[in-house]
Amino acid sequence: MLKQYQALSIVAPNGGRIAQGLKTLEIRSWQPEYLPLKNLVIVENQSFLLADGEEEIGRAVALVDIESVHLWTEDEVNAASASSWAVGYFAWVISNVRPFSQPIETIAKRKLYRLELKL
Repeated sequence: MLKQYQALSIVAPNGGRIAQGLKTLEIRSWQPEYLPLKNLVIVENQSFLLADGEEEIGRAVALVDIESVHLWTEDEVNAASASSWAVGYFAWVISNVRPFSQPIETIAKRKLYRLELKL
C-alpha cells in the first residue's frame, strides 16, 4: 500500500551519513513552515537542485524526524558533516533515524516535497 510522506533531498554522500547516524544536523538557508517534521524521507541524490522545478532520480535512504531548527553555529561544523561554516544558515536537528534496509529509487526535488512510497 502506497503512503504519502514529506521528503527532503540531500546531496551524496550526506544522505548516507544521515542514515548511518553520522550527520546529525542538516544545514539549509531556509526553515520549514512548521515543526516537528515526523517521518521525513531522506532522499540522497547526486546534484544540488538549484532552480524551482529541477529534479533528478535519487534514492530514499531513511526516515527521520526534525524536532527543532536553530541558527547554525560555528562549533556545529562536524555535526553537519560540513567542510566550512557560514553565518545566516539554519541547522535542522535530525533525530529518530530509521535507515531503510535497501535504498528505494525515487524522485529528488527541491525544498520539502510529497512522495508516495510503499514502506
